[in-house]
Order: sequence, then C-alpha cells, then structure tokens
Amino acid sequence: MNWTDHAWQSIQPLFQEILEMPFIQELKEGTLPLEKFQFYMLQDAKYLEHYGRALAALGSKAMNNKMALDFFEFGKNALVVESALHEAYFEQFGLQAHQEITIEPICHHYIHFLKSTVAFDPIEVATAAILPCFWIYKEVGDHILETQNSSNNPYKNWIDTYSGEEFAEGVKLAIAYTDVMAEDSTAEKRKLMLEAFKTASKLEFMFWDAAYKNTKW
Repeated sequence: MNWTDHAWQSIQPLFQEILEMPFIQELKEGTLPLEKFQFYMLQDAKYLEHYGRALAALGSKAMNNKMALDFFEFGKNALVVESALHEAYFEQFGLQAHQEITIEPICHHYIHFLKSTVAFDPIEVATAAILPCFWIYKEVGDHILETQNSSNNPYKNWIDTYSGEEFAEGVKLAIAYTDVMAEDSTAEKRKLMLEAFKTASKLEFMFWDAAYKNTKW
C-alpha cells in the first residue's frame, strides 16, 4: 500500500464528516445562504494567496528541477485561482474586488500551520501538509458533481473548478510526489508526515465550518 493510500484511509471518518457537514450539503444543493459563501470566498482568497507562497517555498526545497517547477506551477495556479475569485466570483456574489479582508482565526491558523511547516520541517512533512488542500477539494468536488440534484446551482463555477480534469491532474502529481518522498524516507519521518496530513485535513473541515458559523476574532 502506498503511503498516500494509508493516509487517506486514516482520515475517512473525518472525510465523511466533511461530506455531511451543512456547508457542503447546502453548497451541493445550491441552498447555502449567500452570506456564508461570501465569508468563505473572502477567507479563501487570503488562504490561496498564502498557500501559493507556501507552495513556491516548498518548490525551492525540491530534490530536482522537475519537482521544483511543478511546485512553482502549483503555487502559480493557486494565485491564478485567487485572481479569478476576485474577478469573477466576487462580481457574481456581490463582493468588492479590492476590499480589505480580515484573516479570521481558522484561516489564520491554517495559513501559519502550512508556512511554518514548510519553513521548519523536512520537505517530506511539508509536502504531506499541503496535500489535503489539493486532495480533499478534488474529492469533495467530485462528490458534489456526482450527487447534486440541482441543475441551476448558483455555486456551479466553484463545483466545476474543483471537479475538473485540470485540477485532478495536479492532485495526481502532488500525490505521486508525496509517495516518492515517503518511500525514500524513514519510519519516523513518515509518522510526522501522517500527523501533518491529519492536521491539515482537520483544518479543511474547520475552514468550511468557520464559514458556516461565521467564526471571527
């Protein structure tokens, strides 16, 4: 069994909670209140800005040029998505493109968990920490696409972004890199990788939950 298969199995109860949480259920049905999605979009814009920087920093530590370029590309794509959120989604959902955004507690914690892990932990651990954002979003996007009932969902663009083939290819590549690193690593580092993967997965749940509950400082 690959390391990532083991890691994914370890978060199955949490992933099921994510699929069943009100934010995801109502997003799927197109009934999520606009103010909850607006809160999410503002926080996600700031998250992706810092996630892109974390990916670029991770690329600078890469073991070869191909991996470095791929992680730089991941980082660039995160910033491109962030730009698209401001330009298209913000206009669609009544948000100001250049408004000042306060980074609220869960987003703040997630950002700094990733950046500190990339800065101070081994590259294997940092790669495991950034993986849930890719992987969970793909799986949630696929789940919504397969099970949604509404053909006129106001959140269709979000669903299409994360259930699309281009995004899926990036996820496959990130998984493959993580498995290569785990295979060449020690048992102790693989344990740390799993801890980082689980923590980031919990923060994915908390990010959506915070948007639904309007969690602020």
